[in-house]
Amino acid sequence: MSTYTQLLCHIIFSTYKRTPTLHEKGRPELFSYISGLLKNKNCHLYRINGMGDHIHIFTHVHPMINVSSLIKDIKLASSDMIKMNRLFDHFEGWQNGYGAFSINYASKNNLIEYIKNQQEHHKKVDFLDEYKSILEENGIDFDEKYLL
Repeated sequence: MSTYTQLLCHIIFSTYKRTPTLHEKGRPELFSYISGLLKNKNCHLYRINGMGDHIHIFTHVHPMINVSSLIKDIKLASSDMIKMNRLFDHFEGWQNGYGAFSINYASKNNLIEYIKNQQEHHKKVDFLDEYKSILEENGIDFDEKYLL
């Protein structure tokens, strides 16, 4: 018998204190670096994008990888890369915590488009409202004091 998996995950995390330090010019280098990290962990990146204060990653997670460990590795390695290359002048690190949501394969293309169009989306909705909406859509109870 063979083993088959389709472990799709939408990952969201923000900069420390949600400070908008990820300027547009440096984002492609950051996203490329994270893409390489995922590839080295046998994860398939479907889409990555973000704004000055947060990023979205949509990836297939290899079945031997723990999601929280994957996110920890992404945050630590990308933070080191940003600081070493002085990619974003005022970057102080990533905020504690993250959002990680399982995605149905049938919703894959919708999520890819959503992440692709972050700049347009955030002309109408700020990050905090977006994040609350995603938490609610996924049936997650949350305390707003932990979102600040």
